[in-house]
Amino acid sequence: MTRTVLDETRMLPVVRERIANWHADIVHNVQAAASSNNILVVGMAQNPFVRKVRRALTEAQQPFHYLEYGSYFSQWKPRLALKLWTGWPTFPMVFVRGVLIGGYEEMQHLIESGELKRMLGEP
Repeated sequence: MTRTVLDETRMLPVVRERIANWHADIVHNVQAAASSNNILVVGMAQNPFVRKVRRALTEAQQPFHYLEYGSYFSQWKPRLALKLWTGWPTFPMVFVRGVLIGGYEEMQHLIESGELKRMLGEP
């Protein structure tokens, strides 16, 4: 990946441990859901792009699993752990067969181009 991340040798051991364990339960939940569902949408309440991606998948007749973590006013720290883990800065986070494909715009492009069906092994 080309994004610069602070090298672990430039952190105190206590900092490395805190980063590694920052809301690890939510990261593990999302990892498990991403590997056990063909399509996973991770979102938050009140976010219009989360609603848009869910609507687009429903209209495309693509079943998906949805995990919601708070709203603009709650659970921002657990969501931050997901952003740190994926490197993706916004919600929704959409996974197809365990691969982070991005958010609403990226999913819309995959649906319109037919690429989503190919990724899912559909004719």
